[in-house]
Amino acid sequence: MFIDEAKIRVKAGDGGNGCMAFRREKFVPRGGPSGGDGGHGGDVIMESTQRHNTLMYFRFNPEHKGERGEHGMGSNCSGREGKDVILKVPVGTLLYDADTGELVHDFAHPDERIVVAKAGRGGRGNQHFATSTHQAPREHELGKPGEERNYRLELKVLADVGLVGYPNAGKSTLISRISAAKPKIADYPFTTLQPNLGVVSIGEAPHEQSFVVADIPGLIEGAHLGAGLGVQFLRHIERTRLLVHLVDVSDASGRTDAVEDFKVIVSELASFGHGLAEKPMIVVASKTDAANPDKLKKLKAMAKRKKLPFYEISAVTGAGIEALKYAIGERVHELRETTAEVALEAPAH
Repeated sequence: MFIDEAKIRVKAGDGGNGCMAFRREKFVPRGGPSGGDGGHGGDVIMESTQRHNTLMYFRFNPEHKGERGEHGMGSNCSGREGKDVILKVPVGTLLYDADTGELVHDFAHPDERIVVAKAGRGGRGNQHFATSTHQAPREHELGKPGEERNYRLELKVLADVGLVGYPNAGKSTLISRISAAKPKIADYPFTTLQPNLGVVSIGEAPHEQSFVVADIPGLIEGAHLGAGLGVQFLRHIERTRLLVHLVDVSDASGRTDAVEDFKVIVSELASFGHGLAEKPMIVVASKTDAANPDKLKKLKAMAKRKKLPFYEISAVTGAGIEALKYAIGERVHELRETTAEVALEAPAH
């Protein structure tokens, strides 16, 4: 089950109370204060990992508590510290404060770790309050309460390439042909109900390169307002470097104008915002084994006018698949290098 949103409540462990005690031993008159300190509570820590790809665990386990520190004891014995709780989240998770809406952290890389709820400090025992004039103190401190926070988690999948287009345009079939992904494929709209990720390899070792492709559930007119699967999955292509726009040029869809289909999807991307309309794009005419020649001709002319790379494929026969795969790989490589150059040129803060 793919779940990309969850709300959680975290509570760090309270600190243990300091102890009030006096040394009572044979042959040791007036032994003095010997109350130990309370142990610190356990933090609640969040860490990103590549081993998970959904927030399902948090949807069904919304509350997480750090362990309380043990109370101090006599003979200057301090209480044991509480154990930390480590919450593993998928890479690509955004952590928001549920009360203010503020973005707390973006887990964009593996093994990032932050404390999301700080533990309470243990209280001091009465041994710390002894002075030359106050040799039998009865003062001791209570442990401090652990921090308590409400968070909202939002997952945006990390992929180099996002496949977009109308439902049943052939996106799932394409990703199954160029990678080892096994998405559900059927001859009806909205077959894909969740993003599917596939790793595509091109070339041979030691010069082999790879990139990650995300198959996004089909869009329809009004998607940015919530129509169809709406904005539920549009955010998953915010982080992609390149969009591959599949347009069905057969008559199976029942729609008569492939160029209009293209414009509708581009309009939805622009309406959603977040820079989706400015992303580099490759236009792909799919299902060319059953193409309507007029649709194909108009779509090709439109791509030429807009100076967009254009490819014709048939995922059923395999025609054009290899050429498209290598073209995507080359474009992703160029975009990665551009990103690296920008990062190097950015001034250090």
